[in-house]
Amino acid sequence: MNIILASGSPIRKQILEDSGVTFEVIVKPIDEASIKNSMVHEGASNLSIVSALAELKSIKVSSETPGLVIGADQIMVFEGAIYDKPKTIEEARERLIAVRNKTHYLMGSVVVSERGVSVWRYNSKVELRVRGFTDKFIDNYIDQEGDSLLQTVGAYRFEKRGSQLFSSVKGDFFSVLGLPLLPLLDYLRTRNAILS
Repeated sequence: MNIILASGSPIRKQILEDSGVTFEVIVKPIDEASIKNSMVHEGASNLSIVSALAELKSIKVSSETPGLVIGADQIMVFEGAIYDKPKTIEEARERLIAVRNKTHYLMGSVVVSERGVSVWRYNSKVELRVRGFTDKFIDNYIDQEGDSLLQTVGAYRFEKRGSQLFSSVKGDFFSVLGLPLLPLLDYLRTRNAILS
């Protein structure tokens, strides 16, 4: 059975490749910003928002492509507000300074669809405590990471230098990266899409 990743995220692609799963990437864009804004306006929970975005990505590809289609999404929640990927390096710096010595959450969802219908989903929530880093550290960090900071909601790549930002993390490593791998592999095995 074909496995398709409906995500352009390099880290999600890397996670699946590293786990030995054979798949292809097909991305059909959705208007994430307007969907998110509409759901926030309607009072939807953060979990509902991230789950809906993952499902829409999965279903959009699944309705046109046979196989099991994996859609995923992740949001950052800090002091009750949802954060998107920073648009500029300065915005990334402001975000990192704001979360210094504080806790934020990464909420994620992975949805598998088949023939345009979602058939499986898994939601995750990770609690991350940022340590009290110095201004010198953050300036050096930003210099080293550059535009990669604009590719993630938290302005860090946890699997790289970003791990130095934290004093504690409660949750699954793969969920921090935006793809809860172990539950996903379990599901793929139940469908005989990968060897069990």
